[in-house]
Amino acid sequence: MKILLTTDTFYPMVNGVVISTLNLYKELKSMGHDVKILALSADGKERIDGDIFYLKSFNLRLYPGAKVKRFFNTEIRQQILKWRPDIIHSQTEFTTMIDAKFIARILKVPHVHTYHTMYEDYLDYIFNGKVITPKAMGLFIRLLLNSMDAVIAPTNKVKTALLNYGVKRDIHIIPTGIDLNKFQISMTEEEKIDLRKRYNIDKKDKILLYLGRIAQEKNIEEIIDAYSNLAYKIDNFKLLIVGGGPYLQNLKELSSVKALKNKIIFTGMVKPEEVYKYYKISDAFVTASTSETQGLTYIEALSSGLPVICRYDPCIEGVVEPYKNGLVYKTSKEFEEAIEKLFTDKALRLKMAKYSESFAEKFSSRTFARRVELLYAEILNSYVLYSHGHSA
Repeated sequence: MKILLTTDTFYPMVNGVVISTLNLYKELKSMGHDVKILALSADGKERIDGDIFYLKSFNLRLYPGAKVKRFFNTEIRQQILKWRPDIIHSQTEFTTMIDAKFIARILKVPHVHTYHTMYEDYLDYIFNGKVITPKAMGLFIRLLLNSMDAVIAPTNKVKTALLNYGVKRDIHIIPTGIDLNKFQISMTEEEKIDLRKRYNIDKKDKILLYLGRIAQEKNIEEIIDAYSNLAYKIDNFKLLIVGGGPYLQNLKELSSVKALKNKIIFTGMVKPEEVYKYYKISDAFVTASTSETQGLTYIEALSSGLPVICRYDPCIEGVVEPYKNGLVYKTSKEFEEAIEKLFTDKALRLKMAKYSESFAEKFSSRTFARRVELLYAEILNSYVLYSHGHSA
């Protein structure tokens, strides 16, 4: 199969869409398919690098990291048309999707789309929330996705949102897979101690970890509030916040106000290839976000052998199983109780850690790619039958 993946965001930017696109690309290639990616270049320069077609782009001040392409260059367009993909799979809703629709129409091939981002959680970023309303965004998404041949949603939460928008196309739930091997790398005790020393974390300290983008919608203040009530109640207990983002300074100030400066450790951005180490030195993973479409960090934590503490959200169904691989809360009181339970009951914590690692296998990138491959085959088959029937 010749498969063209399109995305507005791509490496070196790192986010859920980039990770999902790269994992799908790598797995489909290893399964014998001919796969190429059409993306906007991070540096604005147009080039072809192996299987990646980079389009000229410039920054767009809509929301952090947003880019838009310049005119769709004839050379790249002609190269893709000459290659003739069998199916096109777009990963983002804006500029490269227009190119995807154009190529699909010219070549008369099916166009599949994965809806990764719940935009209603990010409208405050777009013109400060003053131009695009949730209703307008819903209308836009409905018009866009109803023109597809099929839509992929990573969770039932996303499918429900799309149905509420009025999307009529077939919506297939396929959880995004991750490269589990990246998080199942072992570390020696000496390596763990050395990394902990870098942040003045003692060998006997128990660590609650938040890892991800530091942004307002991630609701990290709720974690700090809950932790502040337990920081001195649980012996040798620290909160490790790993990542960078626009809200980092606000959280550092909150930490100071609550007199938790030596109890909460902020690492800032870490190298992608070193992320697994921070899971390995921790005892449990925590998130209070409700803006996730799937929550890849939950799966990363589980595959690293960490139990998860999280706020209830439809996206965790089938991912976090209470008292098996994590604890789920709905209120501040339940949040504090969940943290205290996990960090005062070592046997429970170890039992959950053991289950977490084996449970994560169902979210491997290979499982993900196989399910997408089956969908492609199904769509292509019905597309050919429809075309023959239509022409007859």
